[in-house]
Amino acid sequence: MSDPATIHQTLKTIFGFHEFRAPQQEVIERVVAGEDVFLVMPTGGGKSLCYQIPALHREGLTIVVSPLIALMKDQVDGLVANGVRAAFLNSSLTAAEAGRVFQQMDAGALDLLYVAPERLMMTDFLERLASHKMALFAIDEAHCISQWGHDFRPEYTQLGRLRELFPDVPLIAMTATADPETRKDIIRQLGIEHASVYVAGFDRPNITYTVMPKQKPFVQLGSFLAGRRSEAGIVYALSRKRVEQVAERLQAAGFSAAAYHAGLADDERKRVQEAFQRDDIRIVVATVAFGMGIDKSNVRFVVHYDMPKSVESYYQETGRAGRDGLPSEALMLFGMGDVMTARKLVENSDNAERVRIELQKLNAMVAYAEALTCRRRALLSYFGDQREHDCGNCDICTDPPERFDATEQARKALSCVYRVGERFGMMHVIEVLRGSKNQRVLDLKHDRLSTWGIGSGTAAAEWENIFRQLIHLGYLVQDFTRFGALGLSAAARPVLKGEIPVTLGRPRDVVKAIERVKKRAGGRKDYDQALFEVLRALRKQIADAASVPPFVVFSDATLADMASQMPGDAYELRQVSGVGEHKLNRYGRAFLEAIHEYRYSIAPGERSDSAERYTD
Repeated sequence: MSDPATIHQTLKTIFGFHEFRAPQQEVIERVVAGEDVFLVMPTGGGKSLCYQIPALHREGLTIVVSPLIALMKDQVDGLVANGVRAAFLNSSLTAAEAGRVFQQMDAGALDLLYVAPERLMMTDFLERLASHKMALFAIDEAHCISQWGHDFRPEYTQLGRLRELFPDVPLIAMTATADPETRKDIIRQLGIEHASVYVAGFDRPNITYTVMPKQKPFVQLGSFLAGRRSEAGIVYALSRKRVEQVAERLQAAGFSAAAYHAGLADDERKRVQEAFQRDDIRIVVATVAFGMGIDKSNVRFVVHYDMPKSVESYYQETGRAGRDGLPSEALMLFGMGDVMTARKLVENSDNAERVRIELQKLNAMVAYAEALTCRRRALLSYFGDQREHDCGNCDICTDPPERFDATEQARKALSCVYRVGERFGMMHVIEVLRGSKNQRVLDLKHDRLSTWGIGSGTAAAEWENIFRQLIHLGYLVQDFTRFGALGLSAAARPVLKGEIPVTLGRPRDVVKAIERVKKRAGGRKDYDQALFEVLRALRKQIADAASVPPFVVFSDATLADMASQMPGDAYELRQVSGVGEHKLNRYGRAFLEAIHEYRYSIAPGERSDSAERYTD
């Protein structure tokens, strides 16, 4: 294996980090030594370093397979900012631009080249690669290769040929979202059965997970965003129409927001993407079905205005918050109407096996949203990452639901489901329980049932909460093939007979819950907030001049470290996480001057001692 000291030197001098996270060093050493690796690591956990550092330590060209144009550009911008020879080839380039990249490639002037799977597997491109010294193949978003994955892409399935065509070139496949079944399928399809497998865990401890009953969603969203106007975030919605409506209402309410979905013109999508990356737009409202592929490190919150179709999608989308490791929020508004809508989308397919898989994943998503146990434990257990203790950083942990003996309400609910013939959905059963005289109840003669009106003293919203929990606990079965009709399970019989008690959580006070989430705005406070804003403004100025996103200059985490340590010279600035030699030489003087001026109230424009002490 390679010399750990040399790898550490690259980590510090190129990327500006002082130590590896587990299991980065071992993965890097194996890849540098020429071994295949399959890596599962959470978004923001440092997957990119696991192939970027080997690319700098192995002779030849590293090909990085990435499915998204925007993500390629972000990765390459970040590498170039660190002094690494990198480029990408995709449809966004003109013929002349692509020609220049091919020239660099043929001249041996590139260490990393990012391509889409379609281009990589073209016959002429593979022939071109065969004439080059290849260092490594890195396959990002590897879950796309598996039909068990949440974002299956047929073009990824051809990548299995790489092992046949380049048997001596190491391959590293990476993903942040793969359950055990998906992991096995990826390894099999890529032909890397002998690869070293690393599952680094799925936990993102800096993200606070919250799920709220959806009642007045835009009011709930507005309350959540009220204390976050200066922060960057993403709001996901289920349809293009909903995306545009929410974006327009946010703009009307004075928020810096824009819509982003696949139905927009290419120029508009590109404009919104770049404006968001450069902090010119604070909030992007996007469809959950359209992956943004962003590498923006300072996203402070992700809101799911509508429920996503799978736990994998939810995990990946919430994982776009807090990639810099600073405290971030993930809020989901959940309503049973979302379940029906998502189910219709899933069933709009001729592939019966695919529908079956996605329905399983949808049911798991609903179970997560309805959970009354620690959110993080419920989320991680889905991926086989079992935790023994609650996280203390989710809505269930910070605001545990009040428990109550719901045996009587449960018996009423189950009895009513039985009396209506197990043929109707939750809302109709609730109307019967509450003694509604609407036309449908009367036409069906359900006002004559013994259970009509026996639940009139309980609010409809409370009944919804009770029914959701009874479904989650397995007393009721929801048949979505019959428009969500409720039926009794075998477990319901002892409840109806009064043989076992039922304990449930009380419905949450949505207004109070919103206030609790609202008060969490702001995140980490162990640094000088005013200096952080000064440095953020300087970063924006430098980034705009260089036509790159601000996080390419320095991440929020690096600025926070600067605002905490307040370095006075180049040596001290080197100790700040995220400051490598290339960035030190390029940006160090400006940031040292800003810090010095802030500390000693030197008028803008005056030359400070820090600049005199700085050496290029």
